[in-house]
Amino acid sequence: MNERVRPARPHHKLTEDGRPLREVLTYARRGSRFTPKQQAAWDAHHAAWFIPDEAVDEPGFAVPDAFGREAPLIVEIGSGVGEATAALAASRPSYNVLALEVWRPGVAETLGRLDDAGVDNVRLCSVDAVWMLEQLVPAATLAELWTFFPDPWHKSRHHKRRLVNAVNARMIAERLAPGAAWRLATDWSDYADQMQDVLGAEPLLEGGVVERWDERPVTKFERKGLAKGRSITDLVYRRVG
Repeated sequence: MNERVRPARPHHKLTEDGRPLREVLTYARRGSRFTPKQQAAWDAHHAAWFIPDEAVDEPGFAVPDAFGREAPLIVEIGSGVGEATAALAASRPSYNVLALEVWRPGVAETLGRLDDAGVDNVRLCSVDAVWMLEQLVPAATLAELWTFFPDPWHKSRHHKRRLVNAVNARMIAERLAPGAAWRLATDWSDYADQMQDVLGAEPLLEGGVVERWDERPVTKFERKGLAKGRSITDLVYRRVG
């Protein structure tokens, strides 16, 4: 039986006349220059722990193949430099953790943190997270999803680029296993309000604002937000039904 052909990833889609298709994306690609330390981590570990972009286009690719084992899957959207990733994955050795991050220097730094922590149950990929979840995570299988400090796209005209919207909420909710949690954190109050409005309106989810998750380490990014006087909002929503 032929493998299902996956639709083109963002940045690869073309119009009918062959021009690149402009899409509304939830992220912006930043610089790709590595520091010497990041380069060393990349050279040492990317072959084992990084999923190349083109690998996900292979018809037979499945996420467990990248880990070499079947295990409950946790996905992190926007893992940054891996401060939370390494700490949380280290305490969950029986889980596969897929960290999605398009900023390649952040990926390289995460590889170094994983090595320092002795963690080998994480794989990183720089493919669009929405596409990855839609195409490669079967329905009702995801053990947990982490979205810590997603890009707030704070200008009103950019709000359409925020990850948390009604369409993505339904798609993600469908991929969570019954009872599985979507954990979020943001330092932008209006985005926290939007998260509550959107996720609270999704029939497959229930939850809301919670006390700070004590397992989540305070990252450099979070400290910057606090230093600027912004408050941190943690939220948890679980799949029902």
